[in-house]
This record gives sequence, structure tokens and C-alpha cells, in this order.
Amino acid sequence: MTDYIDKISADDIRNVFGQFDIFARKIEKSFSTELTVRNGEIHISGDEAGVRMTKNVLTGLLKISRKGEPVEEQNVDYIMTLEKENALESFESMSDSDVICHTVQGKPVKVKTLGQKAYIDAIKDKMIVFGIGPAGTGKTYLAMAMAITAFKNEEVSRIILTRPAIEAGERLGFLPGDLQSKVDPYLRPLYDALYQIMGAESFQKNMEKGLIEVAPLAYMRGRTLDNAYIILDEAQNTTPSQMKMFLTRIGFGSKVVITGDKTQKDLSEGAVSGLDVAEKVLRKIDDIGFIYLDSRDVVRHPLVQRIVKAYEDFEGKKKERDDMRRGKLDKRRNRK
Repeated sequence: MTDYIDKISADDIRNVFGQFDIFARKIEKSFSTELTVRNGEIHISGDEAGVRMTKNVLTGLLKISRKGEPVEEQNVDYIMTLEKENALESFESMSDSDVICHTVQGKPVKVKTLGQKAYIDAIKDKMIVFGIGPAGTGKTYLAMAMAITAFKNEEVSRIILTRPAIEAGERLGFLPGDLQSKVDPYLRPLYDALYQIMGAESFQKNMEKGLIEVAPLAYMRGRTLDNAYIILDEAQNTTPSQMKMFLTRIGFGSKVVITGDKTQKDLSEGAVSGLDVAEKVLRKIDDIGFIYLDSRDVVRHPLVQRIVKAYEDFEGKKKERDDMRRGKLDKRRNRK
């Protein structure tokens, strides 16, 4: 079977096919089809299902290209995954209205996956949102963009960013400098996002006025945080008492986003994560949302997506083995 897409500019074809046609080869391999270009038309050959799916993927990529955006490998992988899951139509319904803000360089900050869209929609709708997922899914960056947008629109009077200063193999006391110098490396990812979205000069001015605060979680104790946009990052490294302390700081007119990656805990062995406990305790409370992102929502280098997926598969199989062992042990105990 053969089908085609017509009236395509040379720039769009280059964008969608990728350098040295690397994206085209990937699509052909995935759907067992063959792509050829003739006079501004892309011809697709193969079996009926493969041709249909390939055409849908190319149409989705062309929509990205025609918006003036570069097509990246992450776009190709994600759209192919959605097509295989019959979910591409939902992705294509996402519009430019999903732009959250612009960086100081004018680059739009917007959702790139359906998981990210669900995350942003929950932040808009709920007072407290937990964004749980692996590295590279944009949990912290998108929350930061929402906070800065709310601050600029005067929806909140200040931004408070915090994370636990957990030692990942090295002791804080062995780091040089005063206390602030010791904790700054743990807060660096928050600073980086602020600089990129808000600009260093604007950030410094608002920080000096006390309108933006970046601090370790321990500094939140004893405070009441009214009319603020509060982001707790790396929540998997909180203890249950720290999480409870943080959640009970929230005052009137505040919005809270809590992000965490349950696969990257730096707590001591055997310690319980405050994120795990909060997930069980708060799940049924109205106005608290839990959004789960996965490897499909990774928007970093495609290799990161494959690494995350490999770990998800490994940990899933390990859990199955552990469950089977527990089941066998239970059977033995019952026999006794």
C-alpha cells in the first residue's frame, strides 16, 4: 500500500526528516515502511497499518515544524509512542495556549507531553500538587515557571523555593565555607531555573527585597507562609516529620507544588520517605493532587529517556520477583 502527504516545504521536510534523514530512518524502522520525497510530497509505502501510523506520526511532526519549532529526537520518539498507544489525537489537541511564560531569551516555556499537561492543569486547579516522576520530566522547571508567572501577575506576593539538604555520600561539615556556602550546592538547580526564566538581575533584586527566597527545608520550621507560591523540590529526601512540618506551614492565599523522584532517595538505609507517607495519608483529601510522570515525559536527551525506561523495567521485574518470594514465604508459613 502507498499513501502520501503533499504541499510540504523543503524546510519542513528537512526539519521532520532530521539531519542525514536520521528521524525518517527511525520512523521507517519502527513501522516497517519506506519514505520517499518527490516534488514536495512524502510518499509512504508498506502494509496498511504501518502506512497509516507513519502518516499520523509525520502529520504530527509537521504540525510542530509549521509552528517554526525545531523537531527534536524526543518529539519523534514521543509521537511514535503515542501513535502506538492510540493517544496521538489528545497530544495534537494541545495548543500554543499551553505556553506558561517566556525565558529572558524569549524562548517559550510550555508543556511538551500529555503528562506535563496534566501536571500543569492540576497546579492551576489544586492548592497543593505532588509531581512525582523520574529525572528529566520537567517537574521542578515547570513548577518554577508557574510560580514566576503567578508572581509577575501579582497572584502571589512572594516565591519560596526549598529542598532538603540531604548528604549524598559526603558530609556537609567537610564542605568549605559558612552555612550558606555549604547548602548552596543543594539549591543550585533552583537558582539555575530562576536565572533562565526570570533573569539574574531581576532575581537578585527580588531576592534582596525578600520577595524570592531560596532556602533549605529546615529554615521553614516555625513559619506561616501566606500569599506565597511555595515549591518543595526533592521531596523524596524528606522524613515524614519534615513533610508534615512543611505542609503545616501553608497559610492563606498560597499555592504549593511538591516534586520528587521516588527512585532517587538519599535517605539513610531503612529510613522512611516523607513523600511515600504523604502519598498514603493525603490521597483522598480534596484540593490535593497527585500527578505521576514517567519515562515518556522525559524531555532531556533521548538517551536519558532510555536510561529511565531501563531502570523502570528493571525495578518492575525486581518488584515482581520480591512479590513472588513473599508469596512463597506466606504459603510456607500457612502450611506450618
